[in-house]
Amino acid sequence: MRGPKNTATIAQKKLNPDTMKKTKVDKSTAKKEKAASKNSGAPKRPPSAFFVFMEEFRKDYKENFPDNKSVSVVAKEGGVKWKSMSDTEKAPYVAIAATKKAEYGIAMKQHKDDLNEKEKSASTSKSSSETNDDVEQEATS
Repeated sequence: MRGPKNTATIAQKKLNPDTMKKTKVDKSTAKKEKAASKNSGAPKRPPSAFFVFMEEFRKDYKENFPDNKSVSVVAKEGGVKWKSMSDTEKAPYVAIAATKKAEYGIAMKQHKDDLNEKEKSASTSKSSSETNDDVEQEATS
């Protein structure tokens, strides 16, 4: 039988404010670390077919309804139109999205290669003092 939770057991639980503060701090630092780990030089992800369609739809809608300033209305109308379109009507947008996705794949591969080259060059290059230290250690042994 389902019913309300026993309030006596809930009232007995005491939350420690120190642990609650720590979790908030942990979450904020985790977000910062994740943002720092992202590479700002990476190429931007390509738009889907729907977003390619919405670029064109926004322009048309703005021409037809110049007084409308609501973003949500335009988005809802675009979604309704997209759902009502057949696959043949969606085909040009799907094709454009596919070409942008292929371009993104090439750009991402190039970006990863560049990162790998930078990491290799950073790890193999030593300062002159480190090189001298290595030579001195070999000489003494």
